[in-house]
Amino acid sequence: MKEILEILESDARLGAEDIAIMLGMDKEEVRRVIKELEDNKIILKYITLVNWEKAGNEKVMAMIEVRVAPQRDVGYDAVAERICRFPEVRSVRLVSGAYDLAVFIEGKNMREISNFVATKLATIEGVLSTATHFILKTYKQDGVMFEDGEKDRRLAVSP
Repeated sequence: MKEILEILESDARLGAEDIAIMLGMDKEEVRRVIKELEDNKIILKYITLVNWEKAGNEKVMAMIEVRVAPQRDVGYDAVAERICRFPEVRSVRLVSGAYDLAVFIEGKNMREISNFVATKLATIEGVLSTATHFILKTYKQDGVMFEDGEKDRRLAVSP
């Protein structure tokens, strides 16, 4: 199961037949395992990572530090779940350090993001403070380099 997950995580386009060949397994067994992983919510979604800047459809992204007052019996979960419901929100993570939640959002422009913070996020009961950091450039995401600017500096060797 772990091997199948690792293969799909690195290339979700591979089919059961390809994975079966790679692992020396029966393709029906691979299909069964993948179906079970999907049913058990271990595989949540198959995604395509897009460089929107190169595609000509620039988006503004921001990471917002959120300090939260934990609630009795649920801790940070209730506030985090409420934040997750907003369509602008791409990711919410509980973190250690100076703040509690790291919220990643996407918008058309900086004004849209600032309005989200002022009218939706900051007004949630239990949110103590926010600090917004606009993402200026993405170098690497999900293990993928967006632009490999480093050139091969090795000297050519001839026999």
